[in-house]
Amino acid sequence: MPVNKNSSSTKLTKSKQMTNLWTTVALLALVLFLVVSYKLKDMLKPTVAASTEIDAQCDLRKAACTSELPGGGKVTFSIAPNTIPILRPLKLDVKIEGVEVSNVEVDFTGIGMDMGYNRPVLEPVTKTQFKGKAILPVCVRQKMDWEARVLLQTDRGLLMAPFRFFTLK
Repeated sequence: MPVNKNSSSTKLTKSKQMTNLWTTVALLALVLFLVVSYKLKDMLKPTVAASTEIDAQCDLRKAACTSELPGGGKVTFSIAPNTIPILRPLKLDVKIEGVEVSNVEVDFTGIGMDMGYNRPVLEPVTKTQFKGKAILPVCVRQKMDWEARVLLQTDRGLLMAPFRFFTLK
């Protein structure tokens, strides 16, 4: 039985075309992934112009805490209920003094354990007060340490005031 050279040549050409097509698709997917990663970088880890120090005396489970902002001003942060339960709605309250703020977010970060992305945007009540809601996820640990990073968008850039607290299972 004779072999048709045109048939095997056509199959080889189609095979090369399919390989080239899949290589192109893979390269486009890689480029898309890199572009999206670059764009999301600032959202996931925003560039902070200045940050306050963590106040070791602050206990959000007892009362609101206040931090002095670099360059002047204050930020006061509270969570209600002050028992800070997990998997239950929490009310967040941020009060600002001495600095004009256009946007407020609270970035909840697990200390020593990645607890995923949890950054609610707070709504303005007045020019100096912002409120919002959040829910903290459950952790495998009995006691979970957290940092609530209050992010303030100002004309001086993004200011951050971190507050530490813990939750119990």
